[in-house]
Amino acid sequence: MSSATIPSPGGRATIARLGADNRGVLIAFFVFLALLGLVNFVSSGPLTYFDISFLSSGGATLALASVGQTLVILSGGFDLSAGAVISLVNVVLAQSMDPMTTGPSVVLWTLAGIGIGMLTGAFNGFFVAVLRLQPIVVTLSTMFILQGITLLVMDKPGGFVSPDLGAFYLGDAIPGFLPMPVALILAVIVAWLWLKNTRFGPALYAVGSDPDAAAAAGVRVVFVRFMVYVIAGGCYGLAGVFISAQTGSGDPLVGNSLLLSMFAAVVVGGTRLGGGKGGPVGTVFGAYILMMVVNILLVLNVSAYYSTIAEGTILILAVLAGSVSRSSELANHLRTFGDYVSARRRGTLPRQLDRTDRRLKTFLGSPKTDPAVGHGFFERHRETLRFALPAYVCLVLVILVTQLWLGRTVFSPTYWNSLAVLSSFLALLALGQGTVILTGGLDLSVPWVVGISGIVLAGMVNGSDAALVYALPLVLAMAALIGFANGVGVVFLGISPIVMTLAMNGILQGFALLYSQGTPAGFAAPMLRWFMTGRIGPVTPVVPFLFLFVVGAVLLLGKTAFGRRVYAIGNGLRAARLSGISVDRTLLLVYTLSGFCAGLVGVLLTGFSGQASLGMGDDYLLPSIAVVVVGGALITGGRGHYLGMLGGVLLLTALQMLLAGTNLPYATRAILYGLVVLLAVVALREKRT
Repeated sequence: MSSATIPSPGGRATIARLGADNRGVLIAFFVFLALLGLVNFVSSGPLTYFDISFLSSGGATLALASVGQTLVILSGGFDLSAGAVISLVNVVLAQSMDPMTTGPSVVLWTLAGIGIGMLTGAFNGFFVAVLRLQPIVVTLSTMFILQGITLLVMDKPGGFVSPDLGAFYLGDAIPGFLPMPVALILAVIVAWLWLKNTRFGPALYAVGSDPDAAAAAGVRVVFVRFMVYVIAGGCYGLAGVFISAQTGSGDPLVGNSLLLSMFAAVVVGGTRLGGGKGGPVGTVFGAYILMMVVNILLVLNVSAYYSTIAEGTILILAVLAGSVSRSSELANHLRTFGDYVSARRRGTLPRQLDRTDRRLKTFLGSPKTDPAVGHGFFERHRETLRFALPAYVCLVLVILVTQLWLGRTVFSPTYWNSLAVLSSFLALLALGQGTVILTGGLDLSVPWVVGISGIVLAGMVNGSDAALVYALPLVLAMAALIGFANGVGVVFLGISPIVMTLAMNGILQGFALLYSQGTPAGFAAPMLRWFMTGRIGPVTPVVPFLFLFVVGAVLLLGKTAFGRRVYAIGNGLRAARLSGISVDRTLLLVYTLSGFCAGLVGVLLTGFSGQASLGMGDDYLLPSIAVVVVGGALITGGRGHYLGMLGGVLLLTALQMLLAGTNLPYATRAILYGLVVLLAVVALREKRT
C-alpha cells in the first residue's frame, strides 16, 4: 500500500472531530433514512416520484418553521410565537389575495408573508435584545397578541388563496426530478450555510454559548440577538405562505398545533436547548422524521389522537438522548443515590450518627435584634408593596371606569360576587403557576391539565353527586401526579421546565382526545354545579372557599419553611443547595402543587359550565402567567407575593368584565392580555446596574 493511501493521524483527527461536531445531524440523517425505508416497507408498493413529492410537501411547513426556531434556540432563546405568525400570514393571504392573481403576484405575496414574519421578529427582538427581557414571556405575549389580531382578520376558516400559489410551491422545480418543496428547503439550507460562514455565524454560536464572553470578545450581542428574531420571523412567514399554498384557504388556528412539533424537530435534529450547538440542517431531518412517524402511525391504522403523544414523547426522549453524559443531571442523581446507599450501609448518614451537641458553651452577650423589628408596617414591607400595589391601584381605576361606563358596579353586591367567582379560577392557578415562577421556572402544561381534569371528572360523575365523593379526590390526585411527573423531568432528568411542561401538555392533549374520543361526555354533579352557581345569601358558595384558599396561600408562601425554600431557590439555585436546602424535594412539591391547582381549576370550570369541553383550559395559559407578573413577581424567580398575584387576578378579571360589557370583539382580550404582560414586565423589571 502506498503512503498516499494511508490516512494521516491529522486527517483521522479531523474526521473524528467533524463527526463529533456533527453527531446530531448524522444521527438524524440515518434515522431519517431508516424511517424512509420503513415507509417504503409499509406502503403498498415501492415509493414513486409522486410519493416523494407528497412526503416532501407534507413536512415542508414544519421544516421551514423549525429552521427559524433553531436560529432562536442557537442564540440561547425560545420563540413561542412561531405558530401564531404562521396563522397570521395564512389568514392575511386568504383574506387579501385576489382570486384572479397570477404569476408575478405569487412572488409579491411570498415577500408579503416573509415581511409580516420579519416585522413580528423585529417586535420580539426589540424586547428581547434591546430591553433584555426574558424570551419566553415576550414571545408568549406576542403569541397571544398575534392570535387576537388573526381573529380580527378572520374569525373562522374561509377566504381564498390563489391556485397559482399552490401550483408554484407544490409543483416541480425540475419536472419529474426535483419537487419544489425540496428545492425550497435546499435554498433555505444554502442560505444558512452562507450565513454561517459570514461573521454573523460564529457570532451567533458565541452568543448562544456564553453571551458575556461573546460581548467581551467584541461581538455585538444586541445586534445578533435582534437579527436572529428577524430572520426567524422570516422563516415563519415563509412557512405561512407554504401552508397557505397547501390549504388554498385561511384558518386562524392553522399554526397553533405546530409549536410542539417545532421544538421536537429542533431537538431531534441535534440542536442543544440553551444554545451554542446544532444547526438547521439537522432540524430539517428532524422535521421529516416527525412527519414520517405520524404517517407510519396512520398507515398502521393507529388513531391520529396519538400524534401529540408521540411528538411529546419524542421531544422528551430526544432531549434525554442529547444530554447523556457523565455530567448530566440524571448521571449526577444516580451517583448521589449510589453514595446515599453506600453511606446508609456504613451507618454514616447524619441521622445515623450520635446527635449529642458537643459544641463549647460560650457567652455571646446580649442577643442581637433583627433590624426590622420595631419598624413600621410600611417600612418592613416596602419592597413587597412597591411591586404589588400598582395592580390594586389599576384595579380601582378599572372599577371606576366600569362604574362610569356601565354603572351598577361600586355599590352592587352582584358585581362584587361575580368578580370573586370569575376570579376564583385564576386565583387558584396563580398559586401553582406563581410558585413555579418564584423558583425560576414556568408551567406550560396548565391548559391540558385543566382540560383532562374536567373531562375525566365529568365522565366519571356524569351528573351523580354520589360519584363525586370518589371522583373528586381521584381527579385531583391525577392532576397532582401529572405535576409530580413534570417535577421529575425537571429535577432528575435535567429537562428545561419549558420543554418538559410543553411536552407534557401535548401528551395530555392526546390522552384527553383518546379518553373522550374527540367528544367529551358526562355532566357535572348537581352539588358541584350549586357550589359554582348557587347562592348562600348574597354570595356564591365558592366565594368563602376562595377566601380560605387565599389565606392558606398567603400562609404557605409567607409563613412556612416550604415558602422560604421556594424564594431561596428562585434567588439562586446553587446558593440554595450550598445552604443545605433540599432543592430537589422542594421543586417536586412546587410542580406537584401547580398540577394540583390546575386540576382543581378543571373541576371548578366543569361545575361552572355544567360540563367539560376540549380546550377548556386553553384560555388560561397566558392569564395564569399574566396575573403573576402584573402582581409584581419577577419572571426569573425569587421575587413576588401571593397578595400581589391576587391583585393581578382581580385586575385582569375586572378588565375582562369591563370588556364583556362593551361591543369590542372577543379577540381584543387576547391582544390586551399580551400587551398587559409586556408592559408589566417592562415596568416592574429589575433595574440593571
